[in-house]
Amino acid sequence: MEYHEAANFLFDLRRYSPRTGVEETRDLLAHLGDPHEGLRVVQVAGSNGKGSTARMVERVCREAGLDVGLYTSPHLSDLRERVRVNGRKAPKSAVTKYVSEIDDYVTDRAAENASPTFFEGVTAFALWEFARQDVDLAVLEVGIGGRYDATSVCDPVASAVTSVTLEHSDILGETVEEIAYDKAHVVGEHPLVTAATGGALDSIREVAGEVVRVGKDADTDVRVSYEGREGLESVVHIETADWAVEAHLPLLGEHQARNAGVAAALCVQVLDSGFDTETLARGLRNAHFPGRFEVMRQSPLVVLDGAHNPGGSAALGDLLAGFDYDDLHVVFGAMCDKDHAGMVDGLPAVDYAYTCRPALDRAESSAALARVFESRAGSVTKMGNVAGALDAALDAAGEDDCVLVTGSLFTVAEARERWTRVDIAKRVPDLDTARAVLEDADVTAPGVWRMRGKGVHRVVKTTVQPRQAEYLKQEMLSVGGECATSGLSQQDREDIDVVLMGTLAQFKRLLSKLEGQPYGLEQLGARLKRTLGIQHTPETHGYPWEDGTAIMGILNVTPDSFHDGGEYDALEDAVARAETMVANGAAIIDVGGESTRPGADVVPVEEEIDRVVPVIEAIADLDVLVSVDTRKAAVARAALDAGADILNDVSGLEDPEMRLVAAEYDVPVVVMHSIEAPVDPSTEIEYDDVVEDTIDALTERVLLAEKAGLDRSQIIVDPGIGFGKTPGESFELLSRVDEFHALGCPVLVGHSHKSMFGAIGYEPGERLHATVGASALAAERGADIIRVHDVAENAAAVHTVAAVNDPPEE
Repeated sequence: MEYHEAANFLFDLRRYSPRTGVEETRDLLAHLGDPHEGLRVVQVAGSNGKGSTARMVERVCREAGLDVGLYTSPHLSDLRERVRVNGRKAPKSAVTKYVSEIDDYVTDRAAENASPTFFEGVTAFALWEFARQDVDLAVLEVGIGGRYDATSVCDPVASAVTSVTLEHSDILGETVEEIAYDKAHVVGEHPLVTAATGGALDSIREVAGEVVRVGKDADTDVRVSYEGREGLESVVHIETADWAVEAHLPLLGEHQARNAGVAAALCVQVLDSGFDTETLARGLRNAHFPGRFEVMRQSPLVVLDGAHNPGGSAALGDLLAGFDYDDLHVVFGAMCDKDHAGMVDGLPAVDYAYTCRPALDRAESSAALARVFESRAGSVTKMGNVAGALDAALDAAGEDDCVLVTGSLFTVAEARERWTRVDIAKRVPDLDTARAVLEDADVTAPGVWRMRGKGVHRVVKTTVQPRQAEYLKQEMLSVGGECATSGLSQQDREDIDVVLMGTLAQFKRLLSKLEGQPYGLEQLGARLKRTLGIQHTPETHGYPWEDGTAIMGILNVTPDSFHDGGEYDALEDAVARAETMVANGAAIIDVGGESTRPGADVVPVEEEIDRVVPVIEAIADLDVLVSVDTRKAAVARAALDAGADILNDVSGLEDPEMRLVAAEYDVPVVVMHSIEAPVDPSTEIEYDDVVEDTIDALTERVLLAEKAGLDRSQIIVDPGIGFGKTPGESFELLSRVDEFHALGCPVLVGHSHKSMFGAIGYEPGERLHATVGASALAAERGADIIRVHDVAENAAAVHTVAAVNDPPEE
């Protein structure tokens, strides 16, 4: 079974069931061997805030050292977003294996008109995957209610009802009290945590008995206060009789302070003696939630928020009131069953409205939404699609204006693709590579057989909406090229992969056809121009890597680095080494004061500063850029004050302060893909495609840095060779390093003397020649920076590749 067949199987499950209860989910799990019975589960219910709370709990528990599974809904663009382990989406191979195990069972149940629903099937998948990955904890966001939700098949160790409002009255009850009574059935081993008040709280107590109350009042068990906004973070104070903490949240608003209090109470129950306020604060600060008052740009202010009811719009309006802006431009798309007038009335005064229709059958027409805005906005423009509406708003907005995208998470998801979607130019020299590219895009087997011979010129893989795929295929065929599309179901709003294949001339004709087209096709064409280098001249900023592959020389001032530990501990030795590397052709010197080799000890902040700062001060006047290799924002700040020019973070911005420091000092930052640093050799990661999975993970990390205020020209991506990858996967990354340019960032390759070369017969201390060979390949593949210990030898390899590409004059 292929992934597209497995995903389609799940999408084809019924959406609603005539029955209530968890028996069908229980029976499905019994067929799978009851994988949920061995899981420690946290269950989060509520009318609002349950998704944010679940993410906060997950992130804090990961900071505490647990392996954590997270199950949330809905997804923005990929089914697998709903099921994550330690932040990583479930692999396609897991979906395929799961569906293979339930296929016959579900078909038999369907014959009896008793098949599980889509939500039940995906819930069972989440529990099955968490058991398969042997997580320490599974955090489950409830779908609807509590008593009969599929997640309630589990017996939670801790649970919460975040808040209660009137919702799903046809299912849960016609009063807040009835709805609260239903939700309270998620109660587990510990007292249920809740921020509910009044009659809702009384109903919860009727079911759950003892509760842990969260709120602003002095008589609550967990007292929370919203201290306002600091930059793009909320400052919250959380206090109990035993501890207190001030934390920063990447999620804005007073309601998020309440959610943080609920999450904190749950973490106390789950972590028990392992709970501490430092871990809590760090986890809360790393709990990002795409599409929930997400600030994508600051000039003009661009905000994405998935508010889809009057209450959500009112809360959104309250948040916007804390920002200074001139005119408000609102891009609005909503589902047809929502209270459109109530939602618009909850927003601040709208100066310009751009109505649009996301690519979903149940989305309301832009004309109908425009009618709602006629008496509620200064100007109304009907647009056909989200991408076009967003473009129009951004073009019209001044630097001091605000552009708000709202009305539905589906609208937000389409808008967010402007910052997250990548188009990957593929190197396809032969039929086997063409076949692999097509299979990775979930093209059906007949399609792979038919198309593979046609993908040997220019090949680009991208992800688009179903209606965009149809148009692309028609137009690519019309210019003589080829377009293969994924076999993934085109129902709902699941984006699908397409592979475009053709000559450069055919692509140029395609791009001319996309100009002025609706449904976001014009914007797609602009991206493809950048990807293919057609009529696109990148901006330059004076960085050395803009003129060809730059050499970053490694200067470890540590006693325990894997290759040269202890050689340059003395200041004079480190300075002499730096001077030699500059003379040999290094454009950057990377100073590191902490080893990230497997098993390395964490170096205290002050000790790391004491190691790196004197060296940076001593070499700052050399004709070279100085980089500091650190995972700690405090060390980064001290290094920049000492004269460093670049931050190199092998943890990929795990310290939530790091991106803010880089933006404050306006310096480039290297963002590496790493599962953990230092690496635990026993950690095994399952990749579907190590290159595209790494690009996918880096996309959100790059976006974090961009939202802090950095330009993508300043965000350098590092695939993380050797970090959570096997030798074979590391060589695959090296072979396809050019694909990382899809992120629109410079690319760094760090491979020097690494253990991957042991797999081909080179022992430690004997890996110089292998490193030089890999440097030549990386340079030929378009790496912007290579990070090496031996500058002279690797510079020779880079210069040779440059001469091949641009032969010197006689």
